[in-house]
Amino acid sequence: MSGRVVHFEVPFDDGDRARAFYGAVFRWTLQDMPGMDYTLAMSGPVTEEGAPAEPGYINGGMFRRGEDEPRSPVIVVDVGDIDETLEHVTAYGGTVLSPKAPVGEMGFAAYFRDTEGNVVGLWESAGD
Repeated sequence: MSGRVVHFEVPFDDGDRARAFYGAVFRWTLQDMPGMDYTLAMSGPVTEEGAPAEPGYINGGMFRRGEDEPRSPVIVVDVGDIDETLEHVTAYGGTVLSPKAPVGEMGFAAYFRDTEGNVVGLWESAGD
């Protein structure tokens, strides 16, 4: 389990408006993911695989805000096993908001609320 912050996510109500805002204000490169209502947000130069090409920053994404959490920006932490991590979350006083779910062919995601009320995302790469 790396425990590294590897991604950020920003919810939106109006995708076109949010993309215009973040693209203009921060000059992020934004790429829609067809069929997912999700936009990749590159906050710096990337390799051909989409990974940061320089140290010191992470990339993220934007998604349509729903009724369920997360409803505000979140950090996403890389883990080796989401199910095991969620067991630790509950053992130490956190609350699971959404269990492990597949994200295309790329991997799996889940969300929890920590002991301070913050929503945090988890990421497990496919094949880990």
